[in-house]
Amino acid sequence: MSQTATMAGSTPATAGTVVEARGPKPKPFFTPRKIIIYSVLVFFSLYYLFPLYVMVMTSLKTMPEIRFGNIFALPQAPTFDAWIKAWTSACTGLNCQGLSPGFWNSVKITIPSTIVSIFIAAVNGYALVNWRFRGSEIFFAILIFGSFIPYQVMLYPLVMITREMGIFGSLQAVILIHTVFGMPILTLLFRNYFASLPQELFKAARVDGAGFWRIFFEIMLPMSLPIFVVALILQVTGIWNDFLFGVVFAGTQNYPMTVQLNNIVNSVQGTPDYSVNMAATVLTGLVPLTVYFVSGKWFVRGVAAGAVKG
Repeated sequence: MSQTATMAGSTPATAGTVVEARGPKPKPFFTPRKIIIYSVLVFFSLYYLFPLYVMVMTSLKTMPEIRFGNIFALPQAPTFDAWIKAWTSACTGLNCQGLSPGFWNSVKITIPSTIVSIFIAAVNGYALVNWRFRGSEIFFAILIFGSFIPYQVMLYPLVMITREMGIFGSLQAVILIHTVFGMPILTLLFRNYFASLPQELFKAARVDGAGFWRIFFEIMLPMSLPIFVVALILQVTGIWNDFLFGVVFAGTQNYPMTVQLNNIVNSVQGTPDYSVNMAATVLTGLVPLTVYFVSGKWFVRGVAAGAVKG
């Protein structure tokens, strides 16, 4: 009876006891560190997006509005006439067909150059990691050295080589040069990425009797999507934005889009049409921008995976 009374008497005290919460206190969302980080990110985002905003707004204005208006203001009566003219009828020297021929020339250059250089670099990186041969390190050092040679130093020898091959002044010359110059840095990325993969997979495949190409296509490639996206972005943007090789090796009938953009902007006939110039600039940069926006997260993952191991 006394035990029951004792328990009954202790119930109010237990019920009135405040249980202290344990664990870390929740952090407020707006901390000084986060405020600084987000402020810096917003500042640099606006810094890089502001010129794009000016280009787009200017391309949608008429010339009288551009002359007498504020370049930062929104267009009063937006029009796409400048975009149509830049694509179809803007003069690039004596040719007044707009950017459309240059766009298709850039496509013809970019697609084969990207595919061939990425495939060769992937095989090189795979062989340098998993199928080492005598002199492989020297071969790799030469490739890395080649990636740091300025393009301007190689122009005259390349002109002579392509001339002797009979392809100077053609799209084939530009494709060949972009393929060769893209391989060193891509080989480095693929080598580092394949070195980060578990070697047990390669050894198990070798024990099962798989050969060079079967391991490459059935094991390595399915695991290498991030680094392939990195290589794709690097090659597409680098080749599409190239001006030097296009103006030297392509020939006047095969100028890529960047060379034609330069001819439109630097035209000395009449008054410069700023709306057409801005529209042509945005049209030329749409392909790299689209590639970055579509595959941005894969680019970050691939760079992190392919750049930490040497």
